[in-house]
Amino acid sequence: HSLLIFTNCKTIPTEKKQVELSRKILGQGILNELQLTNFFLSQNPNYNYEDMITFAGYYISEAAQENINSDVAFAQMCLETGYLSFGNLVTKEMHNYCGLGAIDENNKGEWFKTEQEGVRAHIQHLHAYGTTEEVTLKNQLIDKRYKWVRPRGKAPTVFELAGTWAADKEYGQKLNVILSKMETFAK
Repeated sequence: HSLLIFTNCKTIPTEKKQVELSRKILGQGILNELQLTNFFLSQNPNYNYEDMITFAGYYISEAAQENINSDVAFAQMCLETGYLSFGNLVTKEMHNYCGLGAIDENNKGEWFKTEQEGVRAHIQHLHAYGTTEEVTLKNQLIDKRYKWVRPRGKAPTVFELAGTWAADKEYGQKLNVILSKMETFAK
Protein backbone atom coordinates (compact mmCIF):
# COMPACT_ATOMS: atom_id res chain seq x y z
CA HIS A 1 0.00 0.00 0.00
CA SER A 2 1.18 3.52 -0.73
CA LEU A 3 0.27 6.47 1.39
CA LEU A 4 -0.53 9.79 -0.27
CA ILE A 5 -0.08 12.93 1.76
CA PHE A 6 -1.64 16.16 0.57
CA THR A 7 -0.29 19.41 1.87
CA ASN A 8 -1.43 22.92 1.39
CA CYS A 9 1.42 25.14 0.23
CA LYS A 10 0.08 28.35 1.65
CA THR A 11 2.49 31.21 2.13
CA ILE A 12 2.43 32.55 5.62
CA PRO A 13 3.39 36.21 5.74
CA THR A 14 6.17 36.78 8.23
CA GLU A 15 6.10 40.55 8.21
CA LYS A 16 3.13 42.85 8.53
CA LYS A 17 2.90 45.44 5.77
CA GLN A 18 3.77 48.86 7.11
CA VAL A 19 0.94 51.37 7.25
CA GLU A 20 1.41 54.37 5.00
CA LEU A 21 0.27 57.68 6.46
CA SER A 22 -1.32 60.18 4.12
CA ARG A 23 0.66 63.28 3.22
CA LYS A 24 -2.59 65.16 2.47
CA ILE A 25 -3.61 68.06 4.70
CA LEU A 26 -7.33 67.21 4.56
CA GLY A 27 -8.78 63.96 5.88
CA GLN A 28 -8.52 61.76 8.92
CA GLY A 29 -5.27 60.76 10.56
CA ILE A 30 -4.58 57.12 11.37
CA LEU A 31 -2.52 57.17 14.57
CA ASN A 32 -4.27 57.23 17.95
CA GLU A 33 -3.13 59.04 21.12
CA LEU A 34 -1.02 56.11 22.29
CA GLN A 35 0.75 55.72 18.93
CA LEU A 36 1.43 59.47 18.65
CA THR A 37 2.72 59.49 22.23
CA ASN A 38 5.00 56.51 21.69
CA PHE A 39 6.39 58.12 18.53
CA PHE A 40 6.91 61.46 20.28
CA LEU A 41 8.64 59.85 23.27
CA SER A 42 10.96 57.97 20.91
CA GLN A 43 12.21 61.41 19.82
CA ASN A 44 11.95 63.26 23.16
CA PRO A 45 12.07 60.61 25.93
CA ASN A 46 12.15 63.18 28.74
CA TYR A 47 8.63 64.44 28.06
CA ASN A 48 5.89 63.43 30.52
CA TYR A 49 3.87 60.46 29.21
CA GLU A 50 0.47 61.50 30.61
CA ASP A 51 0.90 65.07 29.40
CA MET A 52 1.69 63.81 25.90
CA ILE A 53 -1.35 61.49 25.84
CA THR A 54 -3.53 64.54 26.60
CA PHE A 55 -1.69 66.72 24.10
CA ALA A 56 -1.91 64.09 21.33
CA GLY A 57 -5.63 63.83 22.09
CA TYR A 58 -6.01 67.55 21.37
CA TYR A 59 -4.44 67.04 17.95
CA ILE A 60 -6.74 64.15 17.15
CA SER A 61 -9.98 65.80 18.33
CA GLU A 62 -9.30 69.31 16.99
CA ALA A 63 -8.16 67.94 13.62
CA ALA A 64 -11.17 65.62 13.30
CA GLN A 65 -13.57 68.52 13.88
CA GLU A 66 -12.08 70.49 10.97
CA ASN A 67 -11.33 67.53 8.64
CA ILE A 68 -7.58 68.00 8.98
CA ASN A 69 -5.14 65.07 8.97
CA SER A 70 -4.01 64.80 12.60
CA ASP A 71 -0.91 62.81 11.63
CA VAL A 72 0.30 65.65 9.40
CA ALA A 73 -0.54 68.30 12.00
CA PHE A 74 1.28 66.35 14.73
CA ALA A 75 4.33 65.84 12.49
CA GLN A 76 4.36 69.56 11.74
CA MET A 77 4.21 70.39 15.46
CA CYS A 78 7.21 68.11 15.99
CA LEU A 79 9.17 69.87 13.25
CA GLU A 80 8.19 73.40 14.24
CA THR A 81 8.91 73.01 17.97
CA GLY A 82 11.81 70.56 17.86
CA TYR A 83 9.61 67.98 19.59
CA LEU A 84 8.40 70.60 22.07
CA SER A 85 11.96 71.67 22.90
CA PHE A 86 11.34 75.09 21.31
CA GLY A 87 14.52 77.20 21.32
CA ASN A 88 13.86 79.76 18.58
CA LEU A 89 11.47 82.72 18.72
CA VAL A 90 8.54 80.73 20.09
CA THR A 91 8.58 79.59 23.73
CA LYS A 92 6.59 76.90 25.53
CA GLU A 93 4.42 79.47 27.37
CA MET A 94 3.10 80.80 24.04
CA HIS A 95 1.24 77.54 23.25
CA ASN A 96 2.15 78.19 19.61
CA TYR A 97 2.91 74.81 18.07
CA CYS A 98 3.40 75.79 14.45
CA GLY A 99 5.28 79.07 14.49
CA LEU A 100 2.21 81.23 13.80
CA GLY A 101 3.41 84.77 13.25
CA ALA A 102 6.99 83.98 14.26
CA ILE A 103 9.05 86.13 11.91
CA ASP A 104 11.86 87.87 13.82
CA GLU A 105 12.80 89.39 17.18
CA ASN A 106 10.11 92.08 16.74
CA ASN A 107 7.45 89.50 15.72
CA LYS A 108 8.03 86.45 17.91
CA GLY A 109 4.67 84.88 17.18
CA GLU A 110 1.12 84.49 18.42
CA TRP A 111 0.21 83.62 22.02
CA PHE A 112 -2.63 81.28 23.05
CA LYS A 113 -4.10 80.80 26.52
CA THR A 114 -3.99 77.00 26.66
CA GLU A 115 -2.45 74.01 24.92
CA GLN A 116 -5.81 73.18 23.37
CA GLU A 117 -6.23 76.70 21.96
CA GLY A 118 -2.71 76.54 20.52
CA VAL A 119 -3.51 73.23 18.84
CA ARG A 120 -6.83 74.65 17.57
CA ALA A 121 -5.08 77.65 16.00
CA HIS A 122 -2.57 75.31 14.33
CA ILE A 123 -5.37 73.14 12.93
CA GLN A 124 -7.24 76.22 11.70
CA HIS A 125 -4.17 77.54 9.92
CA LEU A 126 -3.62 74.17 8.24
CA HIS A 127 -7.28 74.31 7.21
CA ALA A 128 -6.66 77.56 5.35
CA TYR A 129 -3.76 75.96 3.47
CA GLY A 130 -5.50 72.66 2.81
CA THR A 131 -8.93 73.62 1.51
CA THR A 132 -10.09 75.85 -1.33
CA GLU A 133 -13.56 76.07 0.18
CA GLU A 134 -14.65 79.15 2.07
CA VAL A 135 -16.30 77.16 4.81
CA THR A 136 -17.24 78.02 8.32
CA LEU A 137 -14.94 76.39 10.81
CA LYS A 138 -16.60 74.13 13.37
CA ASN A 139 -14.87 75.90 16.25
CA GLN A 140 -14.64 79.63 16.88
CA LEU A 141 -11.82 81.16 14.81
CA ILE A 142 -8.83 81.93 17.02
CA ASP A 143 -6.13 81.91 14.32
CA LYS A 144 -5.65 85.64 13.67
CA ARG A 145 -3.66 84.83 10.51
CA TYR A 146 -6.32 82.56 8.94
CA LYS A 147 -7.75 85.35 6.77
CA TRP A 148 -4.34 86.14 5.26
CA VAL A 149 -3.84 82.73 3.65
CA ARG A 150 -4.40 83.34 -0.07
CA PRO A 151 -5.08 81.56 -2.21
CA ARG A 152 -6.97 79.07 -0.08
CA GLY A 153 -5.94 75.48 -0.63
CA LYS A 154 -2.46 76.30 -1.90
CA ALA A 155 -1.07 73.26 -0.06
CA PRO A 156 -3.13 70.10 -0.55
CA THR A 157 -0.19 68.02 0.73
CA VAL A 158 2.81 68.56 3.01
CA PHE A 159 5.04 69.11 -0.02
CA GLU A 160 3.32 72.37 -1.03
CA LEU A 161 3.94 73.81 2.45
CA ALA A 162 7.56 74.32 1.34
CA GLY A 163 7.95 77.92 0.22
CA THR A 164 4.43 78.82 1.37
CA TRP A 165 4.01 77.96 5.07
CA ALA A 166 7.76 78.08 5.52
CA ALA A 167 10.43 79.70 3.37
CA ASP A 168 12.44 76.48 3.63
CA LYS A 169 12.30 74.70 0.24
CA GLU A 170 12.95 71.37 2.01
CA TYR A 171 10.09 71.87 4.49
CA GLY A 172 7.76 69.34 2.84
CA GLN A 173 10.53 66.77 2.63
CA LYS A 174 11.34 67.29 6.32
CA LEU A 175 7.67 66.62 7.19
CA ASN A 176 7.74 63.57 4.95
CA VAL A 177 10.72 62.17 6.91
CA ILE A 178 8.88 62.65 10.21
CA LEU A 179 5.73 61.00 8.82
CA SER A 180 7.84 58.06 7.62
CA LYS A 181 9.19 57.63 11.17
CA MET A 182 5.65 57.86 12.54
CA GLU A 183 4.52 55.03 10.24
CA THR A 184 6.54 52.53 12.24
CA PHE A 185 4.28 53.25 15.25
CA ALA A 186 1.07 52.35 13.39
CA LYS A 187 0.76 48.78 14.62
